[in-house]
Amino acid sequence: MTTPPGSQPARDRGGASEAPRGRRRRADGPGAVAHRSSSRQGRTLTRRGMPLAVGLVASLLLTGCGAQVQKDAASGAEKTIENCGRTSTYPTPQKPVAYDVSAIEKMFALGLSDRMRGIVLPKTVSSVVEKSPYKEDYGKVETISDSVLGQEAVVSARADWVFAGWQAGFSEARGVTPDSLQDVGIQSYMQNETCKGYQGDTSEPGPLDATNQDLTDLGTIFGVADRAQQLVADLEAKRQKLKDEPRPKDPAKVFVYDSGTSEPYTAGRRTALNDMIELAGATSVSKDLDARWDTVGWESVVTKDPQAIVVVDYNKQPVQEKLDYLKNESPVKDSPAVKNGNIYVMDYGEAVSGPRNMDGARKLADYLRSKDLR
Repeated sequence: MTTPPGSQPARDRGGASEAPRGRRRRADGPGAVAHRSSSRQGRTLTRRGMPLAVGLVASLLLTGCGAQVQKDAASGAEKTIENCGRTSTYPTPQKPVAYDVSAIEKMFALGLSDRMRGIVLPKTVSSVVEKSPYKEDYGKVETISDSVLGQEAVVSARADWVFAGWQAGFSEARGVTPDSLQDVGIQSYMQNETCKGYQGDTSEPGPLDATNQDLTDLGTIFGVADRAQQLVADLEAKRQKLKDEPRPKDPAKVFVYDSGTSEPYTAGRRTALNDMIELAGATSVSKDLDARWDTVGWESVVTKDPQAIVVVDYNKQPVQEKLDYLKNESPVKDSPAVKNGNIYVMDYGEAVSGPRNMDGARKLADYLRSKDLR
């Protein structure tokens, strides 16, 4: 479906979260474990419209999960993870499900595609598959839903573990949370980047560090710690190389454009993309925005006179529509970025938190250098 300029419906994605009405905020980033070692007593999960069949599936799931818990516990396979202020102990997941590109590709990067029950990949970002280095992995794993994360789809798939972010997958409004899943015997892990604000959690790791923590935790959970350690080391080596390169005395000012006409939707300081821009030798005009992804006023962008624009490309809206709008109608059409043709298109899979961030930062650094902005 194509979204015309000026229309910006709320969305829920690994890097972009479901935004509340009014001023929209994207709760982006790797999340946290929101598990409980035991279900809350007396809590009844109620959801309007939940089919009776789901209850039957849940009962079957609880029975199956119980058997697996006993099997794994007997073999000493239980893992204890601290995440988003919670400590959880559970067996190695046998039927894991990951939501959206950010969580999905962290699993793929660790070689876990053949161990996954499925993925939830919204059709609005499905274009990422063709450009992804993990295209083959996407082809191996069943897409159990092409919408936002929903409890019915996860339960029907008989998943035993779900990986998503807080308000970037998990959502109280839609009735799918770590607690609601725990009540039907499904464990979960929440992306660390999204921890802040979840049940009073105040942790605020750097977005790139949060990704490293996710990968490390996944290595522990799935018994591939050596693989995770090597991947994190490789990512850190790439980050250090970018840090060590000469940086301009006056870094170029970069505006991140996701979408929107009345107000642009952009990256705040708590996104991986903000850190990627810094690593590329530039600075984001919205670096002081205390959010992951949010809308801002055009004036705050125009007055910064951006020298380059990063356009996030995914298939909810054709990227050419975004480019045409920026060049011909937007308040920044007279900015140095537009006048000098300094508009860089970045794939969604590189822009959201994940294992492709370092390669995305490298490409952006090379682009800025080619434009004499680095």
